[in-house]
Amino acid sequence: MRILDRVKLGGLIGALVVLTVLGNAGQSSLAQQTTKFRWDLVSIQGSNPPTLEAGGVAFALANDGSTLKLTGSGTFDQANPTVVTGGGDWTSFNPDGNETGKGTYKVTGLVRFQEAPGKIPTGALNDKIGTIADARAGLVALRIAFSDGSEGVLFVNCHLPEGSPTSIGEGITVSKGFVMFNRMPPVPGVDANRTVFHVLR
Repeated sequence: MRILDRVKLGGLIGALVVLTVLGNAGQSSLAQQTTKFRWDLVSIQGSNPPTLEAGGVAFALANDGSTLKLTGSGTFDQANPTVVTGGGDWTSFNPDGNETGKGTYKVTGLVRFQEAPGKIPTGALNDKIGTIADARAGLVALRIAFSDGSEGVLFVNCHLPEGSPTSIGEGITVSKGFVMFNRMPPVPGVDANRTVFHVLR
């Protein structure tokens, strides 16, 4: 083999080694960034300090004034959109407040999660779901299947008291079939429409 050919071959091999190393480093970095989360519709009870618990309820409002009430919690993995757990109960009401349906729903997939700035100040809540340090703000979109055969997307939005931008809402938006039920914000003194995310370590 001519010297020039050897030089070219050596350069090609060197480039391939560099690309391989960079590719592996990129994969390693991606793996380090991948995080599993838990989401909850929460209940806040008591005082001094209040207790943050799973098992809360949230409401969403359709264009005609009908509402959808959900309970729920679950987990998801940003690196594996099909690796999800959880769901909850649903109840629908007409504009007069009369019940029109009820059942359960199951999370079937992750559409997208975006973590947001924000935290719970130390000592502000007694966290019975995880730890205060692992609480996160953000927005997740989850594919869901209702027990009556309809499907939809559940958006869970969490605004935390310290550091979350005012543009971030708190509560749920959910589609069921062709109807979109829009977020109803939490009201002081009413134990509903509150959410939280926790990092799972």
